[in-house]
Amino acid sequence: MAISACLWDTPPADFTLSSNDIHIWCADIDLTDVRVVQLAQTLSEDELKRADRFYFEQHKKRFIVRRGLLRTLLGRYLNMSPKQLQFDYASRGKPALAKSCSGETIRFNLSDSDGVALYAVTRDRELGIDIEQIRPMEDAEQIAKRFFSEQEYAVLRDLDSSQKQAAFFNCWTRKEAYVKAIGDGLALPLDEFDVSLVPGEPARLLSIKGDRQLAAGWFFQHLNPFPGYVGAIAVQGFGFNISCWEWVE
Repeated sequence: MAISACLWDTPPADFTLSSNDIHIWCADIDLTDVRVVQLAQTLSEDELKRADRFYFEQHKKRFIVRRGLLRTLLGRYLNMSPKQLQFDYASRGKPALAKSCSGETIRFNLSDSDGVALYAVTRDRELGIDIEQIRPMEDAEQIAKRFFSEQEYAVLRDLDSSQKQAAFFNCWTRKEAYVKAIGDGLALPLDEFDVSLVPGEPARLLSIKGDRQLAAGWFFQHLNPFPGYVGAIAVQGFGFNISCWEWVE
């Protein structure tokens, strides 16, 4: 059964991932130049080309670290060199391990925001994860009116002003986690499904196109990965154990 809170612990030496486990990792991706160079050596030619497209050096470094840590992490689970890993991409860009790398069983997802990344790893079930840095959003209600569902917007609008910022980011991360889990990106409009968002209430998928039965097959978890950040994970199914670990370089 999934735990009710996610506590960020020091990871074990042995990366064992059973069929009912979900592992969530939090990592600082603003690393030293020496470490960035080391991680760059694990990337594919395609990933290095993608890194070179970034205009700002900081964004380039963060991309290298984000992908390099993903390779390092998955390599530990699969007992493979990070450099050997190969990825396939769905039509809308969701990454997956190639079948040659046991990609038929391992599932993963990642997200980053302003120097902090989250990774989620499991077996044989779809999942999505999202993280956002909490920051002032003077136009939060206008954004919510445009992108959130009518129900979500109504809930946000009626909250006390002291709760609106947290509610906005709760809603945003949960919606992003779900669309990443189903792999449709924004092909599924954000206003066609409802999530909970009131601070302090459990994270939940409430309905999909008004259908509560469809929503009942998904588990959501609110995450507090790092001071000043909020996250969410969406997982297909129930009956699993969630472990939250901090990646330490």
